[in-house]
Formats: sequence, C-alpha cells, structure tokens
Amino acid sequence: MTSKQRAYLKSLAMTMDPIFQIGKSSVTPELTAAILEALTARELIKVSVLQNCADDPRTIADTIAERTHSQVVQVIGKKIVLYKEGKDDKKRIELPR
Repeated sequence: MTSKQRAYLKSLAMTMDPIFQIGKSSVTPELTAAILEALTARELIKVSVLQNCADDPRTIADTIAERTHSQVVQVIGKKIVLYKEGKDDKKRIELPR
C-alpha cells in the first residue's frame, strides 16, 4: 500500500466510529472471526482498545492483521484502523493509484 493510499484510507476513517471494542480478554478467536466478517462486509473498520486491556494497541493491531490477512492503516492511541480489499466490485473502496 502506498503512502497516498494510506492517507486516503485515514481520511475515510476519520469520520468513522469504532465498531469493535477490545477489553481485558484481548484478542480471542471469536473476536478475530467477527472482525474478519466485518472487514469482508465493509473493507475499512475502526477498532477501539479499552483502558482495561493490558496489551499494546500496536501489537494487537499486528496480531489481528496477521490473522485476518488485512492491513493496518494506522494506530493512534487506543484506536486501530484496519483495511482489507473486498471482492465485491460494487461496494469496493476505490483507492488512488
């Protein structure tokens, strides 16, 4: 992913609300499956890491990205933005070249 594409995805994610919250149980197989399903449907999602989670948000982002075969767009504080290219052409986010 180029820096231009990453910047475009960051701009799209700014107005989004987090759709998942990661708490003290951290990354579970159920959470990973739910995030993968959401990425398939939306392509771009935002995840929030709660205060009671002891793990580092960057480590969590890398783990989720690896398990879901997605890309980490950004990690700011306790917010994670993930992107996975969709297969459906109609709902696909058009990235700049």
